[in-house]
Amino acid sequence: MTIYRVIGFFFFLLLQVVLFRHVVLFHTAFSFIYLLFLFTRPVETNPLISMLVAFAMGLLVDMFYDSAGLHAMASVAMMYLRDFWLTRITPQGGYERNANPTVAANGVQWFLVYSIPLLLVHNSVLFFVEAGGVGYFWITILKVIASVTFTAFILVVYQLFFSKQ
Repeated sequence: MTIYRVIGFFFFLLLQVVLFRHVVLFHTAFSFIYLLFLFTRPVETNPLISMLVAFAMGLLVDMFYDSAGLHAMASVAMMYLRDFWLTRITPQGGYERNANPTVAANGVQWFLVYSIPLLLVHNSVLFFVEAGGVGYFWITILKVIASVTFTAFILVVYQLFFSKQ
């Protein structure tokens, strides 16, 4: 199973930097498909391992975006809060062993409840640090909301088309 995760890591990295880097709506809504790899890590994954993987993925994205660690910082912040958020939205029967938080396993509604707050954290950290503060507050808020909406849409559509189930 580990070799599939390594292949998935590089697949989503390449997908992000080759294709989705150029998918931007109205210079405002950015799509971050690489976050799907981080979102779909098994529920029981050690948070430290998740943050290290997020750091590695974010740092590699930063190398192609020339963004000096912004994606790494935003991804680690998102993964830091992931376990807390997963415990808050645990289904009534709990999660199955080695469960992956995906649309196929839990449905579109659950996946949106799971991913949108984490996307808000990621995009807020990314865009507010990029802006250098709150000087461009309303433009940054627009970028955050548009990018969260666009990325969530892309993540769900990708899973619906390429899901194993």
